[in-house]
Amino acid sequence: MSLPQAWADLAFFRDDWPAIAARLRDQDWLPGPERVFAALALTPPEAARVVILGQDPYPTPGHANGLAFSVTLETPLPRSLKNIYAEMRDDLGTAPANGDLGHWARQGVLLLNTSLSVLPGQAGVHAKWGWDRLARQAVARAQAARPLAFILWGAHAQKALAGLPRPQDLVIETAHPSPLSARRGFFGSRPFSRVNDWLRARGDMPIDWALSESAAAR
Repeated sequence: MSLPQAWADLAFFRDDWPAIAARLRDQDWLPGPERVFAALALTPPEAARVVILGQDPYPTPGHANGLAFSVTLETPLPRSLKNIYAEMRDDLGTAPANGDLGHWARQGVLLLNTSLSVLPGQAGVHAKWGWDRLARQAVARAQAARPLAFILWGAHAQKALAGLPRPQDLVIETAHPSPLSARRGFFGSRPFSRVNDWLRARGDMPIDWALSESAAAR
């Protein structure tokens, strides 16, 4: 498992990663060594502009691709991502053609989970391994480059990054897009246009949220 070089000097990789890596060697885990640090590899700290925090990878083999809320190109949309796209259509009038959010990451959206590994069929099983320290350290590192827009969906994300957003950052906190909670404040929150309005006000390029991964690859 190669470390994302732009982030490799974080204390997590010195203090916590060796023990986690040793535990992973004995398990058949997801999303696997080639994708575990995909979010950090696609969005170096100086490029990060937006933070979206998830919980852990999808536990169905072949679904997770190392980015929060994102799935591989051939995977049907999970229920939370369906709701995210439904809100985007209401907000922007359009949504991506598939569930791979790599095009967000390449535009500076840091799509981190608080746990970067999971066992097949066992959601949350590695949640107490110390992965959460990486999320906080990575966000703090990205903040050193510029103000950030935080999209924090649900109590888990809000608690995980508590105390990190600063007055100069944009913070959008709502219910989680899960079908169990989306109607309690997620729908109608218009996070995508709000982030883009904030970026434009700062003289920055907006995020092309609806760009499909197939179009991004061309």
